[in-house]
Amino acid sequence: MSRSALVGNVIAMLEDAGFAVSDRCVTRPKSFDAAARRGEELLLLKVLANVDAFDALTGAEMRRLGTHLDATPLVFGLRSRSEELSPGVVYMRHGVPALNPDTAYELFVEGVPPFVYAAPGGLYVSLDGDVLADEREQRGWSLGQLAAELGVSRRTVSKYEDGMSASVEVAARLEDLFGAELADPVRVLDTEKGKEEREDIDGEPVSHPDDEGLIVSLTRVGFDVHPTLHAPFKAVSEDTAEEKSMLTGFSPLTETAEKRARLMSSLGEVTRTRSVYVVNETKREAVEGTALVERGEIDEDGDPADLRDLVRERAEEPA
Repeated sequence: MSRSALVGNVIAMLEDAGFAVSDRCVTRPKSFDAAARRGEELLLLKVLANVDAFDALTGAEMRRLGTHLDATPLVFGLRSRSEELSPGVVYMRHGVPALNPDTAYELFVEGVPPFVYAAPGGLYVSLDGDVLADEREQRGWSLGQLAAELGVSRRTVSKYEDGMSASVEVAARLEDLFGAELADPVRVLDTEKGKEEREDIDGEPVSHPDDEGLIVSLTRVGFDVHPTLHAPFKAVSEDTAEEKSMLTGFSPLTETAEKRARLMSSLGEVTRTRSVYVVNETKREAVEGTALVERGEIDEDGDPADLRDLVRERAEEPA
């Protein structure tokens, strides 16, 4: 299957699951392929036939964008260099969960979460240690008795009850012994813990020297500007007073820039952010839902509220 067909299949599956999906990111470079929203669930999608092509730089940027846009980054793929991605298993690539399409279908369409994750050494399951301890104590088994049944040490059983994960084989043996469900689902979608893990990213990417002046101007008028390296926009600009973000692009208004502005409009609709493209000069006010603002207007306004109103007004105008 070609990568383009795979992207199309993933998008169709998410739409069947009730997600609104943005236009595909066809500009290059690109750190993700599309954004998708269902209620409060916002996903940033990267689709690859071979997930080993997902590099550390892209992983860091997707995790960073996830933090700034309150989104969950996900990789969808078919295989790695060494194996096919197994259904029902979550793989990690540079801090981003990777799923095969069958796993994604079960999660998003059927509502069945995965319970197995891959890590060095094999496949593992997160155990509910409290349930395990309760089941053992109800049967009057000591730690040593259960350890003997499993063929592990007493200390290992104690760690299972403290929350340590077990191999798939051990987890299955435990559930057979007690006739109870002991596995916790893998938390693929965002959680508070997931947000904390994503925020543990070293610094921001270095912006292009040509963009530094505008970043300084936006910072001066009250925005926290987070540059990107491979997204379809140059930065996510956060207005801390309003707690609202803007997808921000800047370059001369060429045909390529207009394509990016249209894509930013689609992404903004799904991510619930405004989008603005800063240009040197233009007689137009917007490209679809992306406001066009001249560089001089930012320097003149000097106030995030004024710029915010300007962007809102122009984004409502027809292209």
